Amino acid sequence: MRKLLFTGSLIAAAIVSQASFTAFAAPADDKLVIDEELEMITRAKSVEGHPLPEVISGWHFRTPETRAIESDSFQNPGMLGVEQGEEIWNTVEGTEGKSCASCHDDASVSMKGVGAAYPKWDADSGKPINIELRINKCRVENMGAEAYKFDKGGQKPLTAFIKHQSLGMPVALDLAAGDMQKWWEQGKETYYRRTGQLNLSCASCHEKNQGKYIRADHLSQGNVNGFPTYRLKQNKLISLHNRFRGCIRDTRAEFPAAFSDTLMGLEVYTTWRGTGLSVETPGVRQ
Repeated sequence: MRKLLFTGSLIAAAIVSQASFTAFAAPADDKLVIDEELEMITRAKSVEGHPLPEVISGWHFRTPETRAIESDSFQNPGMLGVEQGEEIWNTVEGTEGKSCASCHDDASVSMKGVGAAYPKWDADSGKPINIELRINKCRVENMGAEAYKFDKGGQKPLTAFIKHQSLGMPVALDLAAGDMQKWWEQGKETYYRRTGQLNLSCASCHEKNQGKYIRADHLSQGNVNGFPTYRLKQNKLISLHNRFRGCIRDTRAEFPAAFSDTLMGLEVYTTWRGTGLSVETPGVRQ
């Protein structure tokens, strides 16, 4: 009898799991215009080789209230992180007596386009490098300062500030540089690999079931053009690798370290999937 009850429980759980994906709602038919001035590209035709015909920003899958918050810089709480990042940009640190501005001057000029083009190939390490790792490289090699630990110190706000300088610019990675294509392929394999006790992959939610509801959350395509993103339920900026690890944790699998080869490949691939969408940093999500 116990065995039968246990088996029945597993079957019921599987049915509930499948049913949780059944409700569907189309992404909102709306336009994202920041401060009534800058219209964002939130829907774009997919590039060659993309599994979906159109790429859609996660903004379209949020509630009207959440969408309204992102459209107004004064309401967007993520902008507090951007302002903090600007202060860090101009703060002298390290043995060399330099700040970010010492070398790069006005970020609105020198950093424009950076957020749309990273991750990039880094010849020194022989790997892709994202903005967080680029910041650490500059801190150690040029400023004589300590590298930030993951999600600590000024890493998130400074990354948000730098990416915000590309607000509205379309995402476009250079996969021809170095071995970027190899890392793209590695990231693709990770994206489709099922893991954890729930046997889910990134694609299980963000490709096969995008547009549906799971536990009252509207599943987006999982595009990453708004990171670091302000998540209302966590009441803070969330970095991309933090979100990767959170999703993997939710499959009840052991998650990789931040900036590991696994997650760097995944960042390359997921960023490419959003090619053509505007950089929205800081995006606002539920």
